[in-house]
Amino acid sequence: MEKKNKLWSQIDWISTLVPLIGVVVLATIFMVLPGQSAIVLGAIRGFLGDDFGIYYALLGCGILACSLYIAFSRFGKIKLGNIPKPQYSSFKWGVMIFTSTMAADILFYSLCEWALYANESYISDLGGIQRWASTYPLFHWGPIAWSFYIILAVAFGFMLHVRGRDKQKFSEACRPILGKKVDGFWGKVIDLIAIFALLAGTATTFSLATPLLSAAVSKVFGLSNGIGLTIMILLLIAIVYTMTVWFGMKGISRLATGCSYFFFALLAYVLFAGGETTYILESGFSALGNMLQNFVGMATWMDPLRENSFPQNWTIYYWAYWMVWCVATPFFIGAISKGRTIKQTVLGGYGWGLAGTFTSFIILGNYGLAQQLKHGVDISGYIAEGGDYSQAILKIFDTLPLSSLGLILLVVTMIAFYSTTFDALTMVISSYSYKKLPVDQEPDKRVRTFWAVMFILFPIALIFAENSMYSLQSVAIIAAFPIGFIILLIVASFFKDANKYLRHDEDIKSVKDIEDAKNDMDV
Repeated sequence: MEKKNKLWSQIDWISTLVPLIGVVVLATIFMVLPGQSAIVLGAIRGFLGDDFGIYYALLGCGILACSLYIAFSRFGKIKLGNIPKPQYSSFKWGVMIFTSTMAADILFYSLCEWALYANESYISDLGGIQRWASTYPLFHWGPIAWSFYIILAVAFGFMLHVRGRDKQKFSEACRPILGKKVDGFWGKVIDLIAIFALLAGTATTFSLATPLLSAAVSKVFGLSNGIGLTIMILLLIAIVYTMTVWFGMKGISRLATGCSYFFFALLAYVLFAGGETTYILESGFSALGNMLQNFVGMATWMDPLRENSFPQNWTIYYWAYWMVWCVATPFFIGAISKGRTIKQTVLGGYGWGLAGTFTSFIILGNYGLAQQLKHGVDISGYIAEGGDYSQAILKIFDTLPLSSLGLILLVVTMIAFYSTTFDALTMVISSYSYKKLPVDQEPDKRVRTFWAVMFILFPIALIFAENSMYSLQSVAIIAAFPIGFIILLIVASFFKDANKYLRHDEDIKSVKDIEDAKNDMDV
């Protein structure tokens, strides 16, 4: 009883109950009024995308440049934590970054994103499917996307391991500028915006990728595919990651390593068993070169005349999508980066993150592209005619030998990705329920279980409402709008605090040098 009372006194009830009420209300609206909610979402998205699209684009370019500046400036030498060597080995650290920050949607998009671009007139105008449908996935999951994670991971890592703050929240990262205001109204506003944004991001992920899981399970085991099966799979995933999160960071580390093995096995199966190894590697190599050659133009193209609205429909969505995931993922990266310098964290984060995402898109995406362009399996045409994305992906797997085993491997890998990602998210978001929580202390298991359940409510409502991809993308774009301002505030706070830290460090060294010189003279 005493333990329970102690926990209740530690809970930040506003940050815990307000999101719960908000999610229940939104879930009810989406389920009861699916048509009307889709119209409202579309209208808000159209306003933000058309009138404020440049806001997302400027944020993306600016954050990328800023993260590289931090790495190669004097800030890069700051060590995150006063320990002799990094807390995790390079391999374990890199695997945790990739598997615990990339949910199963990376497999969903890796398999079908090229086909979504293939139907865009803009891709034809640029030079065709072969060259550009394989390039844009690397761009949208490339350096700008990862920069949102990396720069905040540095800010949070500095806050936790150098400054030793005992509040693992967005608002606490703004303290150098806002001061005591983060303990009052403005701090609550920042944290509530962050929590709602994360819930929107996770709902989008679940709602897009889970139907692929149910379609694969239905095909392999002959079950009836529908909303019921999809929700059953969602609940199964929730049970798996809820059980794992009880084991804390050790459980997440072990599951991340296991997840990487499934992921590598899936990639090897497609790369070598599909018979398109040469095409996959050559197309991937060409796409990388094409992206590097045209990176600045791709990052700044806004289609001012709205001839095709490609950047509004895709690029802006992706930057928004990554922004809403910034609420928890960078905290996790920052927490596991103890013992590394800021430069090592930035460059290592980019290295491991891009290696994982690029490998996935090059192998899985270019295999599907080969089936369409070389063997006449019209995946993009099927989608253009209103075909289901999940069924389109199953058509790709039908071309592989032992396709049922391939689908089982896909299902297992997706569940593993879901589990590792949401384990990490649950660990981080649970800290928002505490008034104070030291970096070396894990949230109570009951709090983690509460957030594990919360993560599943909104996506179930979206699946019941059968929202389109456009509506799901709209949720992310809307939620990301206020997050952008908070990201800028956190980055500015980091610079202010890190400058103060370095000046103090330099003053100490100057005093020491003077004392050493004085001692030498005395001798």
